[in-house]
Amino acid sequence: MKQWRRQIHAHPETAFEERNTAALVADVLAEAGLQTTTGFARTGVVGVLKNGDGPSLGLRADLDALNLEERNDFQHRSRIPGKMHACGHDGHTAMLLGAARHLARTKRFRGTVNFIFQPAEENDGGGRLMVDEGLFEKFPCDAIFGLHNWPGLEAGRFAIQAGPVMAAYDNFDVEICGQGSHAAMPHQGIDPVVIAAQIIMALQTVVSRNDPLKPAVVSVTRVEAGFAYNVIPEKTTLRGTARSLFPETRDHIENSVRRIVKGICDSAGATASVTYRRSYPATINSERETAFAQQVVRATFGEEHLLTDYPPSMGSEDFAYMLEHKAGCYVKLGNGPGTGGCTLHNPRYDFNDEILSAGAAYWVALAEHYLPI
Repeated sequence: MKQWRRQIHAHPETAFEERNTAALVADVLAEAGLQTTTGFARTGVVGVLKNGDGPSLGLRADLDALNLEERNDFQHRSRIPGKMHACGHDGHTAMLLGAARHLARTKRFRGTVNFIFQPAEENDGGGRLMVDEGLFEKFPCDAIFGLHNWPGLEAGRFAIQAGPVMAAYDNFDVEICGQGSHAAMPHQGIDPVVIAAQIIMALQTVVSRNDPLKPAVVSVTRVEAGFAYNVIPEKTTLRGTARSLFPETRDHIENSVRRIVKGICDSAGATASVTYRRSYPATINSERETAFAQQVVRATFGEEHLLTDYPPSMGSEDFAYMLEHKAGCYVKLGNGPGTGGCTLHNPRYDFNDEILSAGAAYWVALAEHYLPI
């Protein structure tokens, strides 16, 4: 697993370009005797391991890297300029491959395990594409499980809780149209820059005056306006993101963004257009499957390795699309302290090879408990 992981890390491929990674995965699965499908959702791979009649289980890992320049100097650092495995998908893939090969050898289960290697988790919705292309029709699953390494959580510990564990992900664009003028004569125009500043500050009330028990984030991340020191521009554009854990909070954010923008622009005599795009839904674990995963960790690693009250993350995850169609559970496996830049999406991140065995052992135990002989 360590060898696979480091080979993938050194040769990162981003969304829907994971051809070499997918080829490595397919070769390992085929060599282990699994029925293997490649090119699913463009660059995804699904391996099917069947041992008699029984229930069917889906286990999912993600394949893609990020558009990021790596700043590590170890031997297995990225060899592809501008691309890096900064989220640990290399480790997720290696762990699930290890579990597949082990289960193919031992076959201490009865039923079917579908090993799902998904492309394009980072922003491009490969999970949604897999579902849209008939993942669960072609590879039936009674339940689906996912796993992500988690810097900041002690290495080898599992955080598993029911309900929302990752946030919904939305983006918005606001174009404010005022009236341009000389910067020394602002009274002759309608200043969209000042209006944009008012909107940015007012958007902070969307969260501060939301239900405090339902977390949300609204962040303006880009402002575009003007081209000269002495010109008040005609237009200003704001771009940003919103995160939420509950559907009603998501609705509240969108409605509030539209209301605030319209109200401030109307009061200033400007006009505006708002484009609000809903992307990944919240990742919500089902009660029964969560309890099952918790019991597997207790039985395999001991109670001291399980956390059942770890706070949700406001990051997003497209495994959520699979959980919209099948009951399941998404767990976090501790990657270690996360110090020295070893945090997700950081140019100095590296997956902790010491947790490869824990992740693979979890997958094996999950399959053997869910599909008992």
